[in-house]
Amino acid sequence: MNTRTILAGSLALLLAVAGCNAKTESESTGTGGFTPPKLAPLAELGTPEGALSVLSWAGYAEDGSNDPAIDWVTPFEQATGCQVSVKVFNTSDEAVTLMKTGKYDVVSASGDASLRLIADGTVEPVNTGLVPNYANLYGFLKNQRWNSVNDVSYGIPHGWGANLLMYRKDAVKPAPTSWSAVFAPSLSVVGKVTAYDSPIYIADAALWLMKHQPDLGITNPYALDDKQFAAAIAVLEQQKASVSEYWSDYSEAVSAFKSADSIVGTSWQVIENVAKSEGANVEAILPSEGSTGWSDTWMLSAKSPHKTCAYKWFDHIVSPRVNAQVAEYFGEAPSNPEACAFTEDKTHCDTYHANDASYAKRIWYWSTPLSSCLDGRTGVRCKDYEDWAQAWTTIKG
Repeated sequence: MNTRTILAGSLALLLAVAGCNAKTESESTGTGGFTPPKLAPLAELGTPEGALSVLSWAGYAEDGSNDPAIDWVTPFEQATGCQVSVKVFNTSDEAVTLMKTGKYDVVSASGDASLRLIADGTVEPVNTGLVPNYANLYGFLKNQRWNSVNDVSYGIPHGWGANLLMYRKDAVKPAPTSWSAVFAPSLSVVGKVTAYDSPIYIADAALWLMKHQPDLGITNPYALDDKQFAAAIAVLEQQKASVSEYWSDYSEAVSAFKSADSIVGTSWQVIENVAKSEGANVEAILPSEGSTGWSDTWMLSAKSPHKTCAYKWFDHIVSPRVNAQVAEYFGEAPSNPEACAFTEDKTHCDTYHANDASYAKRIWYWSTPLSSCLDGRTGVRCKDYEDWAQAWTTIKG
């Protein structure tokens, strides 16, 4: 996720997801031959080292300085003696760059960053047995292609969200049911389409092509060979004439839909909630093709001198009460189903598809594109993240 700005206020903005351990169509533990450096996870906890440097998305490590009522860092410090310093990053690319300096102990990495951090040994495997609350986390978030390699875990799942299709009900008729509303838009919405501003958005076009041009043979929107990638880029280049705004700060998306500068496009559940609360006549759906989405992972620097404090943080941040605080404040799903009992909004699980297995199956969580195809193909090179980033720069002009 690129810039993710936190909503001021106390809206109960929680997504809850189906608690099933079965594999879904969007899951795969394979990484197409990707082999990370051999690093050993921590064998046992020691004495807390007294400090922890946290690199995080805004809103993931709140210490009361933004809002005295929003503070889960101070209780952690008091319980462990680990004094926390927090550096907020604005994009996944920035997070990768900062972690490579070795100055930070832990990072909240999205799927478009995590494999890059694993590939060069910036982060090390995590001994999940040293994180008691890990056992309670949703099974569908564990040992996945964005946080594990060959069933070796490289982090602790934290929270997730789906990329939805939102539209103004007073301006888009009939109501859309497909991503065709933005990738093959009608004349009535040209110039008022909004799209997410990130190279990973290429996967949204690939997901649409999976359903509408099956002859391309796309089976994973993050694993695109030359022909498949070219087709996705062509869709986005054609779409550009219809786009009013590429957004990365979700407050921008809210404003655009309120003013009707944008009337259809990519959104998050939190954007729909905020826009509706501020009077916008909008609706957000999970389209017929499914959607992309994110699942963030707390990861540990291989160079960290504060590994016991890091493991203590991992267990704290996914404990039921704290996981509920973070998810509600940030506007995403918790990774711990027990968090639902501690949210202020007691209806959020129904509102956000708690225990809805069919909903969970339709989401393809962000994964770093690799030259070794994530769909398991051999003998072919897929486009890697650098290719995606270069293409995105060209598309936007």
